[in-house]
Amino acid sequence: MDLQSAREKLAKFGQEHVLKYYDELTEAEQKDLLNQIDETDFAVLENCKNLGKSEGRGEFSPLAAMQVSEIKEREEEFRKIGVETIKAGKVAAVLLAGGMGTRLGSDNPKGMYDIGLTKPVYIFQRIIENLQDTVKQADGAYIHLFIMTSEKNNDATVNFLKEHNYFGYPEDKITFFKQDMAPASDYDGKVYMEAKGRISTSPNGNAGWYSSMLKAGLRDVLLKEGIEWIDIFAVDNVLQRIADPCFVGATVNAGVSCGAKVVRKNAPDEKVGVMCLEDGRPSIVEYYELSQEMMDAKDENGDPAYNYGVILNYLFNEKALFNIAKNTLPLHVVEKKIPYIDENANLIKPEAPNGCKFEQLVLDMIHELDTCLPYEVVREHEFAPIKNKTGVDSVESARELCKLNGIEL
Repeated sequence: MDLQSAREKLAKFGQEHVLKYYDELTEAEQKDLLNQIDETDFAVLENCKNLGKSEGRGEFSPLAAMQVSEIKEREEEFRKIGVETIKAGKVAAVLLAGGMGTRLGSDNPKGMYDIGLTKPVYIFQRIIENLQDTVKQADGAYIHLFIMTSEKNNDATVNFLKEHNYFGYPEDKITFFKQDMAPASDYDGKVYMEAKGRISTSPNGNAGWYSSMLKAGLRDVLLKEGIEWIDIFAVDNVLQRIADPCFVGATVNAGVSCGAKVVRKNAPDEKVGVMCLEDGRPSIVEYYELSQEMMDAKDENGDPAYNYGVILNYLFNEKALFNIAKNTLPLHVVEKKIPYIDENANLIKPEAPNGCKFEQLVLDMIHELDTCLPYEVVREHEFAPIKNKTGVDSVESARELCKLNGIEL
């Protein structure tokens, strides 16, 4: 994109301030900024007016989960199907690792955070060790691991894993790709600048992984390798069981479009999204959308009807995903703290939310599909999210759960 075209595009969306310092930039910086302007979808900024407003949800009803008791009874059956599916090369895994460790007090990618006590134990290391457990169960069949980074952390992530020899995972079974980014703005829809030659951006939400894979041309790899199922999971859960054969087998056997790992809620008002039906299709109801009536509802066994929280581990049928890829997912406007340069080009790191980020969420992706199997796992063995440095869902709580599971730190 040349300067004139950039000016025209910016004028169309009222973002002319992006070029304020253009003449002060080096030639390389000018080129990078023009490329960023070319790639940025400024149309999303119109959605600032939707901050705090819901698009409106449909009618919720309970969706029963396959419970631990049933899974244990049928474990041998499910594991056999899962191992066969993995050994046939039909399963891949996607690690969502675009985030930074900011809330943990780190400027590095979150996966580089060291949770060790007597030795270094990195979040990335724990995840790959968990994946190696699946490889052992599948008689040494390695699963293709796709790692989604962001423009902010890609180089650091790739270099870190390379330096650590991918923690023993074969390099030819790992593929990196970058998540698409969305501009970040003030409440009036004016994009922030994080430097004189750089528009402030953020990853486009946890549903952006598949469209980002398509954009990177990776569907050709999926088709060439005969991959039919993709297990996606978040970087922050250090007890994450990845492409676990029993889960794979249960999902394949159920003939559904996706499987979702869930845990029994520890309280009716626990802050987790809950699997449900929405207008008869699988969906996730956010904790703040649960009415008192829904919290009080019981199933036929007398247990809470909306009792199973998602842990961001889903097994998707790739063909079903491709069929819905053309559908436009809703855009969620999220209030965040966004670093920016002020009128004197000083970098400001706000202590309170100061603008909007724009995200697409997995819950909308699931709602586009026709069927989903909620699959219960034991919280203490599979759910140790690291979102904070201390307290709930923290480095501290994850360490305790790791110890409980016999993991040396």
